[in-house]
Amino acid sequence: MKDRFWASFLVIVDYIFAAAAWGVFFYLRKTQIEGQDFIADTKFYLGLTLVPVFWVFFYFIQGTYQDIRRIFRLQMVNLTLVSSFFGTIILFFTLLIDDDVKSYQNFYKSIFFLFGLHLFIALIPRLIFNTLLIRFIRSNGHGFKTIIIGGNEKAVDIYNELIQQEQNTNSFIGYVNVNGKDTLLNGLIPYLGHANNLEEVMSQHEVEEVILAVESSDHNRLKDIISRVDNGRIRIKLLPDMYAILSGSVEMTNIYGALLIEIIPDAMPFWQQAIKRLMDVMLSLIAVICLIPFYIFSALAVKFSSPGPIFFLQERVGVNGKVFRIIKFRTMYVNSEKQGPQLSSEGDPRITPIGRFMRKTRLDEFPQFVNVLLGQMSLVGPRPERQFYIDQIVKVEPQYIHLTKVRPGITSWGQVKYGYAENVDQMLQRMKFDLIYLKNRSLALDIKIMFYTVIIVIKAKGK
Repeated sequence: MKDRFWASFLVIVDYIFAAAAWGVFFYLRKTQIEGQDFIADTKFYLGLTLVPVFWVFFYFIQGTYQDIRRIFRLQMVNLTLVSSFFGTIILFFTLLIDDDVKSYQNFYKSIFFLFGLHLFIALIPRLIFNTLLIRFIRSNGHGFKTIIIGGNEKAVDIYNELIQQEQNTNSFIGYVNVNGKDTLLNGLIPYLGHANNLEEVMSQHEVEEVILAVESSDHNRLKDIISRVDNGRIRIKLLPDMYAILSGSVEMTNIYGALLIEIIPDAMPFWQQAIKRLMDVMLSLIAVICLIPFYIFSALAVKFSSPGPIFFLQERVGVNGKVFRIIKFRTMYVNSEKQGPQLSSEGDPRITPIGRFMRKTRLDEFPQFVNVLLGQMSLVGPRPERQFYIDQIVKVEPQYIHLTKVRPGITSWGQVKYGYAENVDQMLQRMKFDLIYLKNRSLALDIKIMFYTVIIVIKAKGK
């Protein structure tokens, strides 16, 4: 709710000052560049209304309004500078370019005026807004709701170091005990319970940040806690060991801050996420239209190969654990799982002859473009699994739950490497590649995975 309030406030500020910048630019363009009298005509008022909408939308795509309370001043300057540059170029080629001009120097003057005016007029109120917001967050009781996991000497040191900083943005709710012994934080902050009840504590207190004061050598405990805490929204910080410092994995973002590693919730910037979703919709729409001949061929092949429906619908676990029905062309005989869930294998007698060919060429996956258009899937992302197998995988490797934090994909890095998994062990092997993808995902990586998927389809080398 706090983020929504401040984001809405900044949207209003951005709209007002974007309109002011356009109004000043329009006046100067007419009087100083074109040498005409200024007239507040329909075009002027239309621009004054719609151009600010463009800027607000551009800021939104850029991610300015995402997690707004964590944007620091230098970052705000960078965001405004980048958006002003590219936004000016877009407006110039859509609204300002005109073949009927006295001199092409007018073009350069228009670009310079628009860029300079918008950058100056938009940046000043944004920095004022940013400064007031930071002061509000640093005031007593308005910081990020934070808990410390652990109650040892390390936890006490972290707490004392943070509260003594003038730049502290944490509002400590309390601490959670890990081993039942360390209680050194008693008297400093409230005791909230044991780590066994971590999810309940976080939900009850609406936790925004978690600081792990667990020995870095205790990898299993750290891995278990991180997998339970990481929901894509909560910031997780922990003290680095000497290996992490020497290997260069400790990133400094605040000179006055404590020496903590922050686990990045999502490696893909918001603007790339927006473009990724746009690509999903556009490419899936094109695919659905262009692949109609393949759909007809596949439907007829499935229908005449064996009795049963053309499509196979199955419940899979999607983003944030939401269940959806995945759409595939049927590649197995009807009632192939009458004895319960079973994974397919090489030479599986349940697969029809045409189904074997469709699996190798991935033709059976083509209907999932509809799932993408419905927002249930993405073109690239971890493959969705059934809850039955997720329960088995999580018992061995709790980190698998991270893969449900993003939209599942028609293809993935793990799918390119392994294809269809034949058992839980292969699922775990495939999971490693999908986890690496999750921590490094980008538009460039998505395009690369799609490229290799196309090669697999053309060569019919799918497993």
